[in-house]
Amino acid sequence: MTHPEKKKILILYADAGFGHRSAAIAIQQALQILHPDDCDVKLINPLEDERTPALLRESQSDYDRILKTMPELYRVGYEASDATLPVVLMDGAFILMLYDVMHDLIKEHEPDAIITTYPAYQAPLDAYFLVHKKRIPLLTVVTDLVSTHRTWFNRGVDLCMVPTEEVKQLALNALLSEEQIKITGIPVSPNFSLGSVPRQEILNQLGLSQDLYTLLILGSKRIDGMPEILNGINHSALPVQFILVAGGDDELYQRFHKVQWHVPFKVLNFVENVPQLMRASDMLICKAGGLAVSEALASGKPMALVNVLPGQEAGNAQYVVEHGAGELAKDAIQLLEICHHWLQNNAMILIQKSKIATQIGFPEAAFNVAREAWLAACQPPETGSIAHLFERSHILKMLKKYRDDLKKVNLILPTEELNKRLPVINFEDKVIFKKTDDQPH
Repeated sequence: MTHPEKKKILILYADAGFGHRSAAIAIQQALQILHPDDCDVKLINPLEDERTPALLRESQSDYDRILKTMPELYRVGYEASDATLPVVLMDGAFILMLYDVMHDLIKEHEPDAIITTYPAYQAPLDAYFLVHKKRIPLLTVVTDLVSTHRTWFNRGVDLCMVPTEEVKQLALNALLSEEQIKITGIPVSPNFSLGSVPRQEILNQLGLSQDLYTLLILGSKRIDGMPEILNGINHSALPVQFILVAGGDDELYQRFHKVQWHVPFKVLNFVENVPQLMRASDMLICKAGGLAVSEALASGKPMALVNVLPGQEAGNAQYVVEHGAGELAKDAIQLLEICHHWLQNNAMILIQKSKIATQIGFPEAAFNVAREAWLAACQPPETGSIAHLFERSHILKMLKKYRDDLKKVNLILPTEELNKRLPVINFEDKVIFKKTDDQPH
């Protein structure tokens, strides 16, 4: 008996923050669980390609630096660019800078479907489809809970998977059709929905008590002063214990160890068992990043949110607070007040907020996305419509001018290599195809 050829699914991500990569990995794991023998899944970060301009490559590390050191500058830039005209200009720039990278990725991997967890890849991929008059199902996974930039909403995608009803409305406002949008949640590790080691066993492994309320503290390089924020609780005599996670920040890891803790505690650095740690905890103290919030809600754990930054984090925090799954703590005193209120009267408020977090969480989000991706990959290939000829010719002219400019500073491939990527263009009259291996004849 012969087996059908495996479906090839390409997942594109970036390392601007933690959420894009984590969502991509979660989707890959879900696909491998659902279709272990029928699916070949590749994870790729196009921004790491050597041909990607340094401006984009370095934006990944600049993202963390700007968020931490210049949050107001980030907020101004975010808000100023979140409008129709700036987004059109940004998409044009993404096409120019990433078209060749996308061309070669498609040629090398020949995917049956493409998933992107980063918005910058949509316009270059759609440009490729127009230029080559063929379509590959393109699915976007939005990784911001509420404050979602307009670059996420590209009408060239086949499906835009969003985390909340609020983001669905933003997508509709950006003129995506109802059929293009599906609420799936933000993908988190499949382990959040597949069960885990019993709570008692996890606490025993950590050397912690089952009779105290367990506070999971998620630190990282993006959070300043976490030990100081915990100072009030540390001296409160509340019946709590800490699991302190430094998130790979060695400096924070050492600072955690130097604190004189007055509660039982366990200090960890970089961890890969977040689902287990959340299962063992009663509440979280963390930033309002999309990943942390999504994982907490998927675990049914309420949050005390600290050090919230402008932009997406502010929207995430607002979502959590307005739905009643957490509160905002601006300093150590407010954090102490939150913990005291939540734990009094046999933790009545904590229990209520845990129920709300469970109700609005999406532990199955990765499987939701994986199922849509599999359905898309099983669809027969499509050929682009001639109705896109004007847009197509405009894109080709943009790319030609961009390359002509780059040639002047020797930053472009040889002409014979370029001709493999684009049709020959007669700009006096109309577009004339140069038949290449990956263009329809």
